Amino acid sequence: MFDHISSDAMKPILFGILKGLTPERFQIEFYDERTDKLPECIDADVIAFSVETFTAKRAYIMAKRYRTPTNIIAMGGFHASVMADEMLRYADTVLVGDAEGTWERFLTDCESGKPKRKYIADESTPLTALFDDGATYKHRYYGIGVHQLSRGCKFNCGFCSIKTMYKCVRRKPVDMIVRELSAAKEKIIFFADDNIFYDRQSAVELFRALIPLKKKWACQISMDAARDDELLTLMKKSGCFLVLMGFESLSRESLAEMHKAANLASDYDALIQNIYRHGLLLYGTFVLGCDGDRADVFEKTYEFAVRNKIAVTNFNPLIPMPGTEVYARMEREGRLRYRKWWLSDRYRYGETAFVPKHMSPEDLQNGCLKMRTDFYSLGCIFKRLFGNKYNFLPLNLFVFMAANLISGKEIKKKQGQMLGGVLGETDAD
Repeated sequence: MFDHISSDAMKPILFGILKGLTPERFQIEFYDERTDKLPECIDADVIAFSVETFTAKRAYIMAKRYRTPTNIIAMGGFHASVMADEMLRYADTVLVGDAEGTWERFLTDCESGKPKRKYIADESTPLTALFDDGATYKHRYYGIGVHQLSRGCKFNCGFCSIKTMYKCVRRKPVDMIVRELSAAKEKIIFFADDNIFYDRQSAVELFRALIPLKKKWACQISMDAARDDELLTLMKKSGCFLVLMGFESLSRESLAEMHKAANLASDYDALIQNIYRHGLLLYGTFVLGCDGDRADVFEKTYEFAVRNKIAVTNFNPLIPMPGTEVYARMEREGRLRYRKWWLSDRYRYGETAFVPKHMSPEDLQNGCLKMRTDFYSLGCIFKRLFGNKYNFLPLNLFVFMAANLISGKEIKKKQGQMLGGVLGETDAD
């Protein structure tokens, strides 16, 4: 998002995907600016950026730096799914959707000297390309591997950008997943799927296949999985130690606004205790600033997270992401504070990008920051640590302390930063 070395960067899954798709006749090199300073110039025929909305301005600035009269600048990623035409102001080529089926065609066209302006992926393309994690990394990423079993999500939350790229859910065959993980050198794996629990049958098949691999792993799940004791038992047996769940809100009004039907029918406290009974850590995410939220939302949400001894949290202000229902509604109602906050030189990370209904933009910004700061204070860290006996399982204790200390550090580094640098887009505001 900006020019600083991150201490919470996860291993980029895209590098393994592109390496597996790139024919051997091409020489390919990977850069991750979150962990290493980029060179002043890059001598390459093609320079490709993976871009999501928060990193768009940085990518455009770097594209200007690296452009030469002879090279080709390409961009892809989630932001391309909704802002391809914006990208084409800074890139020669935009790849919309998955790399499978577009990256290979793009490289072949580059060889012939005739790359197209836009390549659009076919979402019916099966996920059968083998993930190749043989790229050389300068950074160790804490020895954690990142893999992906499926793409897309069965839910359609109004604030989420997943549906801007994926209209359906596709899964890799289980035997392919086993081959990839067997080849992975890391013993700890994070599954980057938006929801590992698509249906019960496929989940049971997957977890049984993971048992012989003896990996330790973490994932994102939905509320329906957290109710299933047999499933949680199998997850723990196959090596799961942490689950990430999107609680999003304690308000039924706000959950209905987000289209979180699965959450509306859930008893959060009971689900959390059920997760703990299986010896799993919990990473909870919350979204604040919906039209159903009032001034008391910060205290209530914070108290809930601390009382339930949640290991790690994200207290996020609602962000109107381009292409989502929330962005369209805010634009229609004239509530956007920036036409394109992700390109504005005035917008700062952590700032409220819209006008909330029942509080000021500053109230939402300051409320989220206070929650984050208080939650990752030493006093709160130790209160939550000693409040849950499962935190003291060997791996759990290490993950709990590392995640809390790193999260607290990153909050201080990121809050108030300008995204990317100065771009000078006058129409972004």
